[in-house]
Amino acid sequence: MGVSTSTPDKGIAVITVDFPPVNALPVQGWYDLADAVRAAGHDPGIRCVVLTATGRGFNAGVDIKEMQRDTAAGGHGVLIGANHGCAEAFSAVYACEVPVVAAVHGFCLGGGIGLVGNADAIVASEDATFGLPELDRGALGAATHLARLVPQHLMRALYYTSRTATAAELHAHGSVWKVVPRAELPLAARDLAREIARKDGSLLRLAKAALNGIDPVDVRRSYRFEQGFTFEANLSGVADRVRDTFGTPHGAPDREG
Repeated sequence: MGVSTSTPDKGIAVITVDFPPVNALPVQGWYDLADAVRAAGHDPGIRCVVLTATGRGFNAGVDIKEMQRDTAAGGHGVLIGANHGCAEAFSAVYACEVPVVAAVHGFCLGGGIGLVGNADAIVASEDATFGLPELDRGALGAATHLARLVPQHLMRALYYTSRTATAAELHAHGSVWKVVPRAELPLAARDLAREIARKDGSLLRLAKAALNGIDPVDVRRSYRFEQGFTFEANLSGVADRVRDTFGTPHGAPDREG
């Protein structure tokens, strides 16, 4: 359980997230993930990172149950920790010195969108679904990253309704590189990573920095702007009111670690 790193192929680091039952990460989990991604990117022998997960789905966001149990900092200790932890993890993926390939299966929700939206490429299984059920969870955020996966008007409709998009739909929009049967996902992600890793390592790092430099949106600043509204929702009591009715609309999994 937790975050682990392996190197099954030369030049490739596979970072695996394992927080059963649904990979809803506690505060420390986001920081651990950020540390693992940064360490892989700093390793001069690594040319590509594959971000993957075990279990029922890729990521179910933050551990809301941990937040509901919180009594620190006036009840906002875990909220503050989760917001900073998510920002660290998303930033680590975006700023990783080498390309990051996200291998997504099952559900990819909330914070999961932040991770894959900041990845360089996405390979997904046929059963993968992507969405931000934040409004059903008393939260906001990661619209910055969903906007990197789908066009603006679709992003807004998905955000307001808390609906999800399938891997096939994202493939049609060009944000998912390849859709494969679930059993083939690990191999498909590593195939893409191996193709990337065959390039010159120094040139790959320059390419990653160059591509980040020409992004039209500063994803870190944009996400932090969104988080300000998350704090406002919590301070006003709106978030607690919604979280108190926490359920599983639209077939989404309980987001608890």
